[in-house]
Amino acid sequence: MRFAIATLGCKVNQYDSALIEARLAALGMERTGFDQPAEIYVVNTCTVTSRADVESLKLARRARKLNPVARVIMTGCLAQANPDVLAKAHEVDAVVGLGRPHDLERAATGAATDRVMVSNLRKQVAPIELGAVALDGHTRAFLKVQEGCDQFCSFCIVPVARGRSRSVAPRRILDAIEELAARGFREVILSGVHLGGYGRDLDPPLELERLLEMIDERSPVERVRISSLDPEELSDRIIEIISRSSRLCPHLHLPLQAGEDQTLGRMRRRYTAQDFRERVERVLAAMPDAALGTDLIVGFPGETSPQFDQYFKFVENLPLSYFHVFPYSVRAGTTAAKFGGPVAAAEVKRRAALMRELGNTSGRISSGASSAGVLKY
Repeated sequence: MRFAIATLGCKVNQYDSALIEARLAALGMERTGFDQPAEIYVVNTCTVTSRADVESLKLARRARKLNPVARVIMTGCLAQANPDVLAKAHEVDAVVGLGRPHDLERAATGAATDRVMVSNLRKQVAPIELGAVALDGHTRAFLKVQEGCDQFCSFCIVPVARGRSRSVAPRRILDAIEELAARGFREVILSGVHLGGYGRDLDPPLELERLLEMIDERSPVERVRISSLDPEELSDRIIEIISRSSRLCPHLHLPLQAGEDQTLGRMRRRYTAQDFRERVERVLAAMPDAALGTDLIVGFPGETSPQFDQYFKFVENLPLSYFHVFPYSVRAGTTAAKFGGPVAAAEVKRRAALMRELGNTSGRISSGASSAGVLKY
């Protein structure tokens, strides 16, 4: 049997899709392109924006046209956060939430009797599946060591979609890195939905700092990189560990989201613009050649023109290597969706263009990120 996978969203979703591919291949199935005829189509959905929701359903319809008798399976964040939306679509045969790999296999083989298989990840703890995902060549692997989020930023649906923060035990992580080294991987990127929350759920709790120390001491892989950390979770100790290490890469991605304090407060972020600047300065004092990147949201509800100007000047004066720009998009189910003071769509577009142009003219990499996220077949 042939199967095809389409992935919307972030690299965590790409990681999950690679594990799905491995599971279906182990059942004797053969992967093909999503634009090719297949017996099984899997759409790994994103729900960060309403545009991503629409794109997920478009992919289901495309699959049904390619093969009217195929099994079309929806999984990922939209399937987890709002399964009813997908279940109403006649093109969809099964909706499988996150953390249910065996149910996805059953849906693929036709053994599942339920059309919707979703559990409440805020109440139930789903295990994290470990595996190497080579997304960037044959010598670089992603390793997901944390899943879920407990932050509840006002613009974000991820805590609902991904569930409670949960962590992989350090022994399992170290064993996985040793296995990756044996397979020839030379770089490992530690990833997670909220990596800064790593270890708080373990018994006994473990700080991310301690995990990094263990990896630095024992990793046979030449390079280990951290995917992303919220600014307030980048401690002086983490900076020191990275600066002294020959394995941990001097690269940090610190999502800023807004460069003006009132907007940060409405976003329910846990730092001020000055806090962010101090973290950046602290990193560069310890590692002058460090690469620093960030994420920026423009057009958040209530963001006035003077506030955006202040935000723009703040970013303009930051020594960043790159940044990704995201126009704000209303996400149903989040606190921000109820906020007043929406910024006109044309103005959001203008602000995003200005911020991206700043990146281009200043020699930094400014990504024109789509609000629907990354799409991979």
